[in-house]
Order: sequence, then structure tokens, then C-alpha cells
Amino acid sequence: MRATINGFTLIELMVTLVVAMLLVGVGAPSLKALYEGYRSDSEIRKVNQSLLFARSHAVSYGSRVTMCPVVSGSCTADWSEGYKIFLDNGVANEIDGNDEILTVVGAINSSDFVSYDTSSISYSPDGLLTGAFTSGLFVYCPGNQSSEESLGIEISPSGKAKYSTASVNCL
Repeated sequence: MRATINGFTLIELMVTLVVAMLLVGVGAPSLKALYEGYRSDSEIRKVNQSLLFARSHAVSYGSRVTMCPVVSGSCTADWSEGYKIFLDNGVANEIDGNDEILTVVGAINSSDFVSYDTSSISYSPDGLLTGAFTSGLFVYCPGNQSSEESLGIEISPSGKAKYSTASVNCL
């Protein structure tokens, strides 16, 4: 009587591994786009929440509130390094002795890009935008500056922020 051996042959195992590698190779690029889409959505929602936070605090405190990337106490144009939201009671767009930092938002993913028309967004005590630019488009681009997963937020002169429906990029 012959004993039966249960198991896989080397050929069967190699064919299974080749098929699995082909499936992973085809599926991996789509996972990257999915991840970039989620990352873009998450970051643009964070920006929208920050804008709502800044506007509501301007009205609540009855004071100018500024949102900007800060280096050495002054607003800069590099939004990718994160930004601060602060009560801007002293010199405009600078953190000085009269200002209070309300919150700090950290840097974005190092492979992503952000663009906005100016170096700061300031809300007046009535919730309207103040400064030279009284409206703008804030854009987040994951992976590269012309990513299909890019999302934007339009900021109107009234201070209201809404998700952009237009095609956006960071170029």
C-alpha cells in the first residue's frame, strides 16, 4: 500500500507566487493614487477647519485673527511648513508682545505641495477678510504639483471658505 503525500509541488507553488506578484504589481499603483486622494482630502479639510476656527475666533474675541506660516515671528509664504493661528492685536502679520497664539498646525507631507495667493489670511472682528488680498484659492497637491488628486478651497471676501469645484493645481 502506497502512502499518500498531501502538499504542493514546487511547480504549483511557483505558479501561485507568480500570479500573486502580478496581482500586486497591477494593484499597487492604484493604491498610491488612493492614498494620495485620502491624504489630499484630509489635509484640505484640516485647512478648512482652520479657516472656520480663525473666523469664529475673530468674531468671538472681537479682534483680528491671522492664519499664516510663521518664521521668526513674521508671516512667510511657505505654507508647507505648517502655520499658526493667532490673535493679531499688534503689528499686522507678526507675532509680537500683544498677540496670543490660538493654535499651531504642523507641516504637511514632505512630498506634497501647497499654494496660496499670499502669505497670510486675516479675519476682521466681523468675520470678513482683511488685507491686500480679500479672496483667494488655497490648493493642496499630493505627490506633484499637477496631481489629479489636488483639492482647493476658495476663500471669498466675506470670509466664507468653500471647497473648490474647479480643476486645481499648484503650478
